[in-house]
Parts: sequence; C-alpha cells; structure tokens
Amino acid sequence: MRRYAVTILFLAFFLPGLVFARTPERAYQEEWCADVGGVVEYTLPDKTRVDCLTGEYAVEVDFASKWAEAVGQSLYYAEMTGRRPGVLLILEDEGDLRHLERLVVLAKRFGIQVWTTGPGRVD
Repeated sequence: MRRYAVTILFLAFFLPGLVFARTPERAYQEEWCADVGGVVEYTLPDKTRVDCLTGEYAVEVDFASKWAEAVGQSLYYAEMTGRRPGVLLILEDEGDLRHLERLVVLAKRFGIQVWTTGPGRVD
C-alpha cells in the first residue's frame, strides 16, 4: 500500500511539471543553428559564448522575455566576431508578441536581424 501511495504522490506532483515543461533554450539553439549551418556555442577569447555563429551572423538565442538581454549580447558578439548581429527569439504563446515588438524597434535602429521560433512563431 505504501508503495502505491509514493507512486501516486510522485505522479501528482512531478508528472505535470514534466508534461508541461517548456522546451529548453538549448534545444531550439541546436536545431536552428544546425539548419543554418552554424557553429553552436562558439567561444570567444574572453570565454563568452555565441549561441550560434554563422558565416554572416553572431546570433543570440533567447526566450521572448529576455529580449533586451539578447539585444546587448548580439551586438557584443557581432563586434567581437566581425559578423552582423542576430537574435533568434523563442515565442511560446501570443503573449510573447509584445516582446517581439519591442525587439523589432531596436533591431531596426541597430541593424539586428531577427528570427523567431517556438510554438508561437511568426513569419
């Protein structure tokens, strides 16, 4: 009986978290970077890492809520690599579109290429 109680508690508390857990950033990063023929986690001399380095872009991959951090990181990585800045923004639902709109304002100003991915992706 005790064994069943432990199993039931496990399922009740941990299974919902496993079922509804978001896809990790790294999964989006690796899939997208492979699709564009880039290098994942390219390490710079100062030990920072570009999420995806292509022949043309230094790309930062982040969830939508971290759009502002992505701007700064992409600009820094571009400066350090001689590539153009890029951001792959992970959109999980319609609520993330407000973050994309904010990113686009700065992307236009600073010449940052923006792509989207995830279940809430827009083309």
